[in-house]
Amino acid sequence: MLRDLSMTTLSAKPTTLSSEPIKLIIWDLDDTFWRGTLSEGAIEAVADNLALVRATAARGIVHTIVSKNDFAAAEAKLTELGIRDLFVFPRISWQPKGPIIKELLAQMQLRSPNALFLDDNPINRAEAQFYNPQLQVADPADLPQFAPQLLASGKPDPGLTRLEQYKLLERQQQARATYQDNREFLRDSQVRIEFREGEAAVLPDLARIEELINRSNQLNFTKQRVAQDELAASFADPARRWGTVRVRDRFGDYGLVGVYCVAKQENRLEQLVFSCRILHLGVEQFTYAWLDFPTLEVQGEVATELNGRDKPDWITLEAADSEAALAPGGVHATGGKGKAAGGQISTENAPRLRVLLKGGCDLGQLTPFLQAFSIDVKEEFNYVNEHQIPVHVEHTAMLRLTRELPPNEQQRLARALPFLGEEAFMTTLWTADFDALVYSPLMDYTQELYHEKATGLDIPFGGYQNIVAADPAAQAARYAQRRFRGMDEAFLRGFRATFEFGGQISPADFQANLRWLRSQVPAAIPIFFLNGAEIDVSGSGETGAVQRHARMNQALAEFVATAANCFLIDVRDFIRTPADVTNNLRHYQRAHYRTLAQRLAGALGEWHGRQLPRSAWSDWRARVVSRLPSKLRNAWKKLNK
Repeated sequence: MLRDLSMTTLSAKPTTLSSEPIKLIIWDLDDTFWRGTLSEGAIEAVADNLALVRATAARGIVHTIVSKNDFAAAEAKLTELGIRDLFVFPRISWQPKGPIIKELLAQMQLRSPNALFLDDNPINRAEAQFYNPQLQVADPADLPQFAPQLLASGKPDPGLTRLEQYKLLERQQQARATYQDNREFLRDSQVRIEFREGEAAVLPDLARIEELINRSNQLNFTKQRVAQDELAASFADPARRWGTVRVRDRFGDYGLVGVYCVAKQENRLEQLVFSCRILHLGVEQFTYAWLDFPTLEVQGEVATELNGRDKPDWITLEAADSEAALAPGGVHATGGKGKAAGGQISTENAPRLRVLLKGGCDLGQLTPFLQAFSIDVKEEFNYVNEHQIPVHVEHTAMLRLTRELPPNEQQRLARALPFLGEEAFMTTLWTADFDALVYSPLMDYTQELYHEKATGLDIPFGGYQNIVAADPAAQAARYAQRRFRGMDEAFLRGFRATFEFGGQISPADFQANLRWLRSQVPAAIPIFFLNGAEIDVSGSGETGAVQRHARMNQALAEFVATAANCFLIDVRDFIRTPADVTNNLRHYQRAHYRTLAQRLAGALGEWHGRQLPRSAWSDWRARVVSRLPSKLRNAWKKLNK
């Protein structure tokens, strides 16, 4: 639980920082973030500092580290404290701090007046200000005085969206550093840009547009500030051409990052503004060229010089149709029928679609068939953990824990529950490093939830059984027979004392979690859901499974019908008889995975706005591989990664 920072040491009379808003806090570590010197032995965590980082991150303030320390040891300690994930661009080395901070601010595209450097050493603070004259600095001993001011800064950002944007920038900068040729880096970045025009398209984003115009400086070429009511009225003016700019690349989705307004009669730009998060990608020059170089009178200093001739050829245009323009999230729900608005992509230089496949490991049989199309597949399936226990990580309750639970709590559960283990909370889902998500939520159909009495957390495990009600000795014997480690009688008795049986997730809670998932994945990325079969499988031991699948399929269909940029691949179209499945109604005969892959590729192509190229040779090879025993099939997959 977050500590009350207004109490005890933070209740002292606050001092005032500069009038410039703090967007970044740069922490020293030894005797600043924690007490003691890491290289000399044990350190003591400062609870108020941990709480301050968490609270201000939830208000959009970003945190980084500049410390003279061993990187591996410092990172391990931050991870142990459960706070590592809230820092970006850490600079932990034995180099002078002043030049490092100057380079850091440039990489993060922030001005020094908007950064606060905390260091217990006055020499380090002086050096930092020498290289960064307008940098705000402070002794951590004074932190309790101005912490309330920091806690009142920014604005609510419970989803840590600002932090995620800087993590995206960090990934981009790390990749850029591996290239000697910047043009090569930009071409490999797969930058895609989407323009939306007209009152219906821009009005839903009024607040974001007003924020860009009035708060952006580095890439604000016109600097014509506006009031929000005047801005809304201007959208309806037929003499003006208003539009917004959205960008994404292989590192993630930058969202709405630009706005323009052209006075039609004079063909003159009244507004041309971009977020600094797309600096050095060429987006502003591409936009200027796409508008056919209207008259532009640049006001004040800007970070980029535009010209009237170049059009960056490493950027792909992604077109949005009129239906997409009506959706505030930038997409149009079709309930699995037709294409997603905004999904038409120029075929010129179009990259292969990057698809994340998340679900049970049987979906791995889709991969070779999907790769016969112009698709790069990433897989995230269940696996056997260090305790030799199969771990499913796709239940929606588990997804929420990977996103919402603090790292120290994740580590506690991973250590305490052998059926989770150390990798259970690791996922690539939140990197947005893919063009489309294919998700099978069948563990929500199957697994039971166990409610931790002390915290209220719901943990999924097993399926169609209640291990709390089972006899611990008999249950432990069954687990021992399966060679599970750690699931002995002592653990099961302790589990019974600390957890209670919650049963399978309700259809209503399932829908709520799906809505949450849609809100966490960038709106421009489509989600293709795979539902479940409704077939009686004799001897499966899953009493009531067919009825359960039917209820959950209905809940999933209702969600997809109303959710933006979500689609349903209905397996019931071709999984119809007991002969179509194997040992349970979630495992299909091999030939049906080819059918499922083809349905999926067709739906992806429809969303994409063009039929995906397909290799008959690759499809034939995939059919041959699908007939191999599982060990040989897995060996083939490893050789072809």
